[in-house]
Amino acid sequence: MSIGTGIVLFVIGAILTFALNVQVDWADLDLIGYILMGAGVVVFLVGIILLARRRRTDVVTRTDAAPDGSAVSRHTVRRPGDEDVV
Repeated sequence: MSIGTGIVLFVIGAILTFALNVQVDWADLDLIGYILMGAGVVVFLVGIILLARRRRTDVVTRTDAAPDGSAVSRHTVRRPGDEDVV
């Protein structure tokens, strides 16, 4: 959701800055457009970072000795948000 919001903010800012030739006394639309474009880039980058963090997984391999002397390997895949199982 934040990636789409960042893109929308950037597009609205670009429209205000480059496409509109309207002068109003109470606001500088070019400055507002640049601020919206900057905010859009920041929100987009935060969305990308959060997406990358969500996809990270940890693979744990544990080898235990069985009572008869053989080795038993267990593979565990953990994703962020999973509860720790001991």
